[in-house]
Amino acid sequence: MSLPEMQAPAGAGGIRRLLLKVIVSAVALLLALVVISLSVGSSLPGASLRAYLTTGARGGSENDATADFLLSTRVFQGDQEPLPGTVNSSEASLGTREDDRNMPVPVATGTCDLYRGEWFFDSSGPLYTNNSCPLITKTQNCQGNGRPDKGYENWRWKPEQCILPRFDAAKFLEFMRGKTLAFVGDSVARNQMESLLCILWQVDTPVNNGTKRMQKWIFRSTSTTIIRIWSSWLVHRSIEAVEFAPQGLDKVFLDIPDETFMELLPSFDVLVLSSGHWFAKRSAYILNDNVVGGQLWWPREAGNMQMNNVDGFAVSVETCLTAVAMNPNFKGIAVLRTYSPDHYEGGTWNTNGSCTGKVKPLDEAVRNGFTNTMYEKQVAGFKKAVQNSGEHGSKLKLMDITEPFASRVDGHPGPYRSADPNKKTQRGPDGRPPPQDCLHWCMPGPVDTWNEMLFETIKRELAG
Repeated sequence: MSLPEMQAPAGAGGIRRLLLKVIVSAVALLLALVVISLSVGSSLPGASLRAYLTTGARGGSENDATADFLLSTRVFQGDQEPLPGTVNSSEASLGTREDDRNMPVPVATGTCDLYRGEWFFDSSGPLYTNNSCPLITKTQNCQGNGRPDKGYENWRWKPEQCILPRFDAAKFLEFMRGKTLAFVGDSVARNQMESLLCILWQVDTPVNNGTKRMQKWIFRSTSTTIIRIWSSWLVHRSIEAVEFAPQGLDKVFLDIPDETFMELLPSFDVLVLSSGHWFAKRSAYILNDNVVGGQLWWPREAGNMQMNNVDGFAVSVETCLTAVAMNPNFKGIAVLRTYSPDHYEGGTWNTNGSCTGKVKPLDEAVRNGFTNTMYEKQVAGFKKAVQNSGEHGSKLKLMDITEPFASRVDGHPGPYRSADPNKKTQRGPDGRPPPQDCLHWCMPGPVDTWNEMLFETIKRELAG
């Protein structure tokens, strides 16, 4: 019976029966309205709250306001920022853009792999320019040396399941207040150190307090110290004669860590190690005081070598890292940055290899057999050092940049190594490329991302 058809019965009992029927009818009507509302609002079975708020039915200002509130108050763990295209505040549009539909939901950077992801173009530009940092080495100042394109400065790395925050120089200096960060290794270590200094230079001008033994920069606002120490192989090196290896030839003592930085190790809060490329240099390898191998050198009368350069590299990594981790006075962390890939095509650095004309990241990295082998040997040495060190192995961290940067063929100086206006930048009539650098990195450029990764690693390990 519908409400208009009901007639009032006589007496108190009738009035009670009438009220009961009215209440039951009202409850039934309310339940029906709720079911209808839910069926409309959940047109995508199993849809998440985020999917519903961004793509589901939103039939009025009240729904818009609710969606804005829920998305704007979403908690991002750690020092995250929203991925490109995701909602950060109520002023952003809740409409889902075509290119953002498959963006992963960010998670805390401390719970994801920083080194699996992809490059995306960021129009906000680099963290500094070649004119805003006086420290850029001439051979890495690609814009100052006349490179005509600038796109290589704008690509940023996005891990698969989290974001890599844009480097905050002021936050870094505050986090490293009173601490010392040391870069130890080869010229690629210098490249990374100068990148970090240029980034920090934008908020504070450091004091140069270096010596012949090491470069040393102090940021007075927070008493943060950045150090660089040259160490080609990270292990002891000598030119003195050993057995049949003559004087003057570099001797690499694979089982003795380099004392040039080990003496200073206890003063470091963070140590970043870089090596590998000098194992292509002419040298002899010494193990247990015996000559066991060499690179570009080995006398025929000595018979077969016991160790080649890639195996020597693995031993050197194990030796250095084990000594660092087992040092009882070192209380910080040691970060091993993996092998920096070069991109010489058609030859090596001294046999007409080239990266001329490369202006954007490769869609798919071209594999380099030597780089892959060096990387594998380095990681193997790292793992052995962790095992050797027992509970002290927790001091050792791997910064695994080799794979992400295998595609950054565009980030090298190439032929733009000097400001000489008459330098050759194109292949000659015979097809031969001009002299170029396809190993080090332009500044600003991809190398700045290493320091964003480094900062995240430091925060993970030293926070609290």
